[in-house]
Amino acid sequence: MLDLGQVGSFVVVATELNFSRAARRLNITQPPLSRQIKLLEQELDVTLLERTSRRVVLTPAGLAFLVEAQKLLDLSNAAIVATRRTARGNAGSVKIAFVGATTYSFLPKLIIKARTLAPQIEVELVQMETAEQLQAINAGDVDLGLSRPLSGPHHLESMSVAREPMMLAIPRAHPLAAKRRPSLDMLDGEPFIMFSPQARYLNEKLTKLMENRTITPRVVQHMTHSQAILSLVSAGIGLAIVPAGTQNACFDNVVFRPMDLQDECVAELHAIWSPDNRNSLLPEIRRIAAGTMPDQ
Repeated sequence: MLDLGQVGSFVVVATELNFSRAARRLNITQPPLSRQIKLLEQELDVTLLERTSRRVVLTPAGLAFLVEAQKLLDLSNAAIVATRRTARGNAGSVKIAFVGATTYSFLPKLIIKARTLAPQIEVELVQMETAEQLQAINAGDVDLGLSRPLSGPHHLESMSVAREPMMLAIPRAHPLAAKRRPSLDMLDGEPFIMFSPQARYLNEKLTKLMENRTITPRVVQHMTHSQAILSLVSAGIGLAIVPAGTQNACFDNVVFRPMDLQDECVAELHAIWSPDNRNSLLPEIRRIAAGTMPDQ
């Protein structure tokens, strides 16, 4: 049976390709380290390392074993973490992927609620664009995604977890900043920063809004993310219509004003997941997400 201590020592030596440096990393002397590698080679009945007075080289068998050894150590560490988590009363983990837009308001509130209502669940977070989320959810690498509503064919399930109005972002020095509630027709001919086609959901929503109201602002830049759009607004390059949650971004030179858009232009955020997901904790996180609305 493999000794995990010997396997760990081999990985360090294989990484350093130098016994002296590896021994220092492991806080042992070189002779016992050499014995551990020798015992491991005897157990496997292969030569893992070719040693000369000048260098250490992995054999083909050593290269193959290095990959498996790293997997073995990862599994061992995961088992330790899971055991300790159970001992602390933790039920397990849910991995959530999110788009950057969620960080302004929804995601912080979701994490606070999850910690309060389900402290036994460990929430792992990873930022991904929507297309990446779909791949990761389908592959089983992510349990829940937070993104704008999906478009096109897919077999995933989703629910709306947040709806927020759109607001006008204005450079502080612009005349419209003095208006408490600018009307949409005031944007006609104004320099405007538009969501790019890569941000398909908001691009199509704003394009339809402008067409329905026969408003033609002068688009000077296209940007994918609200953060980039607001940085340009802050620089005085133009106006923009962005989801209300982006007010939480810190831009001193940007003024936000509500507009009379009613339900004609509302930004939705959806939770998405695979119906094939077998994580028993996913329904609980979905329930918490459903109750985490911007006004709650």
